Amino acid sequence: MPSHKRSLPEQLGLDWSGSGLVAGVDEAGRGPLAGPVVAAAVILDDLHPIKGLRDSKQLTALRRERLFDLIMARALCVAIAEASHEEIDRLNILQATMLAMQRAVARLRLPPALVLVDGNRVPPLAMQARAIVQGDAKVAAISAASIVAKVHRDRWCAELHQRYPAYGFGGHKGYPTAAHLKALRELGPCPEHRRSFAPVREALRP
Repeated sequence: MPSHKRSLPEQLGLDWSGSGLVAGVDEAGRGPLAGPVVAAAVILDDLHPIKGLRDSKQLTALRRERLFDLIMARALCVAIAEASHEEIDRLNILQATMLAMQRAVARLRLPPALVLVDGNRVPPLAMQARAIVQGDAKVAAISAASIVAKVHRDRWCAELHQRYPAYGFGGHKGYPTAAHLKALRELGPCPEHRRSFAPVREALRP
C-alpha cells in the first residue's frame, strides 16, 4: 500500500503528519425530496495535483463535470455510495447520510489512515476520522468528494427526469422549488419521492 506523509492545512488546527493515506468524504442530496443521498470518498495523489478544487456549490455544472473527470483520472482512488430513499424513510436523513459515508469509505480500494468528513459529524469508521466544518472549502480531498458526489447525483436526477419528465427533476434536482412543489400537489409523489419528508407526506393526503 502506498504510504504518504503529509501535513494538513494549518487553519484546521489538526496535527497530522503521520504515515498513511488521507481520504476526504462529503455528501450530496440531503435536502431534496426524492432519490438517494450520495456520498463520495476521495484519496488524492500528491504527485498529480488538481487545480481548481473547491466546494461544489461554488462551481458551475460544466466546471464540476470537468473536475469530476480529472478527479476520476488523477486521484489515487475514488468511491461512491448511496443510501436509498427507502433507507432515508426508514432511518431518517442524518442516519442515512452516515450510512452512505460508511459505504463510500468501505469501498475505497486503498484503506485510509485518516478520514476527514465535511460537517460536524462523522460516521462510525474503523479508522481515525475527524469532522471539518466547511471542509469542502478548506480541504482539497473533501472538495473533490463534494464534486464527485454532486455530479453523480445530478446525473441520477437527469436519468430520473427521463422517467418522470412532468416533475422537472432535470432542473430542480429534487429540491423543494416552487415548480417541484406544484408538480407534487398536482401529480402526487412518484416512486422515488421520500415519503418521510413533509411536502411529500402532505401530497399523499387525500
